[in-house]
Amino acid sequence: MKIVTYNVNGIRARLPRFLEYIEEQKPDVLCLQELKCADESFPAAEVAATGYKAIFHGQKGFNGVAILTRDGEPVLRRMGLPGDPDDTHSRYIEAEVGDLVIASLYLPNGNPVGTEKFAYKLAWMERLREHALALLAEERPVVLAGDWNVVPTDEDVFSPKAMAHDALLQPETRAAYRTILHQGWTDAIRARHPEGAIYTFWDYTAGCWQRDAGFRIDHLLLSPSAADRFLDAGVDKEYRGREKASDHAPTWVTLEG
Repeated sequence: MKIVTYNVNGIRARLPRFLEYIEEQKPDVLCLQELKCADESFPAAEVAATGYKAIFHGQKGFNGVAILTRDGEPVLRRMGLPGDPDDTHSRYIEAEVGDLVIASLYLPNGNPVGTEKFAYKLAWMERLREHALALLAEERPVVLAGDWNVVPTDEDVFSPKAMAHDALLQPETRAAYRTILHQGWTDAIRARHPEGAIYTFWDYTAGCWQRDAGFRIDHLLLSPSAADRFLDAGVDKEYRGREKASDHAPTWVTLEG
């Protein structure tokens, strides 16, 4: 089973690239982030024409997450994280997919540091930590997939110095991510590629793609019983280089079953 996380950076703007990816790679499960459209604007007909079934949690112009499945239908478990009933951001969706629990998440960026945006990022990560712990308590195969907006280590970025003041690399951000990881989750990419630069995002500016000045912020975390089924993980990097592509590359894990 191939499970992909893909920040599409506007599903309507990138629809040809998105449909191209589905046709060429045929992932079993596709977790999307940054739909940037309200629910009524989601390209439901185009997705249905591919044979995929979708659940989505949209927001006009910002955020937005979805889970698509090739066989069977995703069964919605929840939209939004618990802990803040007034949270208006569409950043989390969770579903049953066969015997798996799969979440698509879009963690807040948090820039600039020192503002309410950074405080919101850390508060959101605390809510995610609590929910991740509850998911582990179910003792089921769970995949937390998405754009985490966290660069876990200096090895995951082209230049720690150039990014030193970015919210994605702050000690508080990294500590919050490690706290979740150390609950017992497995970082799928690092399970397959324990060392070396593996990037999932390249900014549109300053020739970042051409210079391979990227960083790794798209992660798939596996619960212990999901990690027991781990086969492989990687990044479909070449899709980032296509015309009018997202600034993220699809990132994936394959599991038995």
